[in-house]
Amino acid sequence: MLNSKRFSVTSAVGVLALLAANGIAHGNERGTAKAVIGSATVTIDYGRPMLKGRDLMKMIQPGEVWRIGSDAPTTIESDADLDFGGTRVPKGKHILLAHCIGPGKWSLVVSSKPASQFDPGAKVAEVPMELQESKDSVEEVTIQLSARGGQGVIGIAWGTMRLTASFSAAK
Repeated sequence: MLNSKRFSVTSAVGVLALLAANGIAHGNERGTAKAVIGSATVTIDYGRPMLKGRDLMKMIQPGEVWRIGSDAPTTIESDADLDFGGTRVPKGKHILLAHCIGPGKWSLVVSSKPASQFDPGAKVAEVPMELQESKDSVEEVTIQLSARGGQGVIGIAWGTMRLTASFSAAK
């Protein structure tokens, strides 16, 4: 009986150690972007996967919704309501997704559900994103948030792709 309990405890500890090591091995660094837009303090939290030689445009096909980042969903949190293209987004925490509409055409989606559970009813707001290609490649997903002329600007860089979208504090 004692050997059986010892085996169970040892097995449980071993399984926990493997799960912890697996989480560390596959986890990506988290990033945060923060800015004051009008009267709203806005924070974006995101996972930072590495490109590792992959072709980004082969990973994301037209019509697909991209979770922007890795591991836990990318979120935007604000202490005041925001305006995305005329749609009021209530203060609080929401999920950010990127929608690849077609070649060179993208939109930023504010959602109530992550990409893995996304359906059109989960969309809170959607605004167009501007796509630019850069000669310089960024290995790790990077999101910047800045205030420009009363607008909030979200910039996403990965590989040679640069996506930007604008929003404002709701009035």
